[in-house]
Amino acid sequence: MSDSSEPAEVRFGKIDDIKSRVAAAIDASRRYLFSSQDREEGYWCGELGADTTLVSDYVLLHRLLGTEDPVRTQKCATEILNRQNPDGGWPIYNDGPSNISASVKAYFALKMAGYSPDHPQLQKARERILALGGVTEVNTFTKIYLCFLGQYDYDAVPAIPPEIVLFPKWFWFNIYEISSWSRAILVPLSIAYAKKPFKKIPAEEGIDELFVGGRTRTQLRLHWAKKLVSWRNFFLVLDRLVHFLEQIHVRPLRSRALKVAEKWMLERMEMSDGLGAIYPGIMNSIIALRCLGYSLDDPQFIRAMDEFEKLGIEEEATFRMQPCMSPIWDTAYAVFALAESGVAANDPRLVRPCEWMLRKQVTRKGDWCVKNRKAAPAGWYFEFNNEFYPDVDDSAQVMLALSRVKTGNESYHTKSVQRALDWILSMQCKNGGWASFDKNNTRMVFQNIPFADHNAMLDPPTVDITGRVLECLASYGYSLKDEPVRRALEFIKHEQAVDGSWFGRWGVNYIYGTMQVLRGLEAVGVDYHETFVLQAVEWLRMMQNPDGGWGETCGSYDDPNTKGVGPSTPSQTAWAVMGLLAANDTRNDSLQHGIAYLLKTQRRDGSWDETLYTGTGFPRVFYLMYYMYRQYFPLLALTTYAKASAASQEEQLRVARRDQQRG
Repeated sequence: MSDSSEPAEVRFGKIDDIKSRVAAAIDASRRYLFSSQDREEGYWCGELGADTTLVSDYVLLHRLLGTEDPVRTQKCATEILNRQNPDGGWPIYNDGPSNISASVKAYFALKMAGYSPDHPQLQKARERILALGGVTEVNTFTKIYLCFLGQYDYDAVPAIPPEIVLFPKWFWFNIYEISSWSRAILVPLSIAYAKKPFKKIPAEEGIDELFVGGRTRTQLRLHWAKKLVSWRNFFLVLDRLVHFLEQIHVRPLRSRALKVAEKWMLERMEMSDGLGAIYPGIMNSIIALRCLGYSLDDPQFIRAMDEFEKLGIEEEATFRMQPCMSPIWDTAYAVFALAESGVAANDPRLVRPCEWMLRKQVTRKGDWCVKNRKAAPAGWYFEFNNEFYPDVDDSAQVMLALSRVKTGNESYHTKSVQRALDWILSMQCKNGGWASFDKNNTRMVFQNIPFADHNAMLDPPTVDITGRVLECLASYGYSLKDEPVRRALEFIKHEQAVDGSWFGRWGVNYIYGTMQVLRGLEAVGVDYHETFVLQAVEWLRMMQNPDGGWGETCGSYDDPNTKGVGPSTPSQTAWAVMGLLAANDTRNDSLQHGIAYLLKTQRRDGSWDETLYTGTGFPRVFYLMYYMYRQYFPLLALTTYAKASAASQEEQLRVARRDQQRG
């Protein structure tokens, strides 16, 4: 904002000019969002982008099943080649470094698509893969998939015995002590591990050339930790013991374990967009069904394949896969942003999606009830259907949207909201924070299990979700006087980094986490003069780019020294702007420059463009590009700014009138 030494009429004139530009940008953004709304049911569902590992796995799965479509396989190959890094490898996020697992999968998929190892792009890929350590450096899930087609040895991969489903819920380790997504991935994969499917492929399609020193001379097993007495070595000893028992066929509980695993899997495929409604869970369930003897024309198999294929996006020359779909999340945020921007609470364009979301509320107990037995089912999930797995983050955002809209059945609306509010409160963890799918899922030792290298074995409380829950609770009358809020505040203070920022588990990264916390703190009435709030605001200001925006790459999960550093993006700039506004930082030049960035990057149709990943699946392993983040977050930021500016201007005029009267 301009220097306060300027005459009032000059300052207000400049404010009015910005005000009109912001108003025009908000109006254009609203029109664009409404243009992408589903015409029948009113929801929003943007594309959810991911790296090439999904496309590579698609090729592998159809080769394993014998259901390849040659035309589509070539489209997959084109998609993979289009996203190759200049150094020959493949990244797990745009403009990121080459990743060994993604690169090996891409290379293998291309060979199965008929590409020769002499192809220039494969030659370059091979050089990069060998420089990264070769096939033995890929993650566990990749190794197991390679085993299916004879490219790795079952004896050398971490064991995932199906007997783990037999461990009772009270036992120190059981499947409910790991994250919900890990359960959806590992239970069907344990069936595949037990059955050890194998499909022989032509020798020329193999990847022996990707083993440093040759496959026969390479140590394929995981390496021991240098520290003899360590959790890693403890679990590796157990792993070798399981492998030994497998070799001598001592598996007295195997038959029962497979039946329990099959039942567990089939139950969770009901009322769901596939197992867990996520790509790896669905893919693994398809493989598990075939391992269990389900035919290609069995109704269970057909349904699983249908859900899997729905994730595909086919274009004239390419084919790509989404990790899942995000209609509840996108709808809740779109409704909230539009309602905040001034769309009437009874506008049919907001009422329809809210009534659609109310119909999607969970009505039966899922995995979450294992550690939260007394709570009644409620909440919302992320996808179109995923009844077993509502999550706190989606539920809180849906509640925020519902708090801004008046639906047709007020009684039904009120009762649904109260049920969800009770459920969210019941999901608060011991340390005061909230996690996504489970309560008190915090046994960090399990991250040392050999097959836990997907870096998301657990679902601990996070500050970004906790901040959103605080904002949600405040919308329904909660404040600092309430015990759940006070406990959450202590958790947030404890998790703050020394520099004032907060880690973002579900968005990239510290900019996201810091924004979510600041919005939550503002909502429940924390004084913005508090030292820990001022530190967070100062950190946001320090991270601003010269172009006025903010950006942060997924690399900040690997190297915290790069936190808050990266090319500016509309979504991350919007997050920073909202963080500043939540701390009442309305007079600093950083805010004005951030708003200017959003205004100048908006396109004529009211949208914004964004090429970098700003969503997080598994930190350091899997990232997401939410195609709608670039739309509703800037709208929400501009709207929040417009309201704050109007309030600030009103206050200045009030003070000016008071001073004039005194004079």
